[in-house]
Amino acid sequence: MSFFERLKTEASAEWRAYTEHPFTNGLADGTLAEAAFRHYLVQDYLFLIEFARAYALSVYKSPKLADMREAAAGLSAILDIEMNLHVRLSSSDLEQTPPAVEMLAYTRYVLDAGMRGDLLALKVALAPCVIGYAEIATRLASRPDAHAATNPYRVWIAEYAGAPYQQVAAKARAHLEGLADLYVTPAREAELIVIFKEATRLEADFWEMGWRAGQRVE
Repeated sequence: MSFFERLKTEASAEWRAYTEHPFTNGLADGTLAEAAFRHYLVQDYLFLIEFARAYALSVYKSPKLADMREAAAGLSAILDIEMNLHVRLSSSDLEQTPPAVEMLAYTRYVLDAGMRGDLLALKVALAPCVIGYAEIATRLASRPDAHAATNPYRVWIAEYAGAPYQQVAAKARAHLEGLADLYVTPAREAELIVIFKEATRLEADFWEMGWRAGQRVE
């Protein structure tokens, strides 16, 4: 079993709550309240700004030049690809929106894990987002209504299920496995599982934040 699969197995309850949250199912069939998606999208834009900082930190934490290049590629994917999707899907002034508590809690946790730990700890904290979105989008894309013209979220699904993002996630996973091969011991793995569980729980909280926003206006 790969390192990432071991992480998911140990965090199976948290991973299921994150990847199968009702918010994601609403994306797949188009029933998610517009207010829920709008609130999520704006906060996710702010989230990506902070995640870009985390990828910049991973450059600093990189022990090898190859690690630095991988981190720089991840930073570019956020700044040049993912954030553009949010701008296309929103009419709001994204950077002027106050940050939600859930966004702050998650990004501060990831940055703190990176500041306190090494590159592997930071990559474990980042993994639920970058790898998890690819897994979620693949599942959603297989649903019958995911790409229907009537589904307002088909562009979001197509972006994360598409080849460019899937390749980003695959490279992130391969890099994580390479770091694990070099640095993981049984004691270290137990520490990394704790980080992965918490980051995954905070991802689920992010969906829940959007979900609640949709329910408030119903």
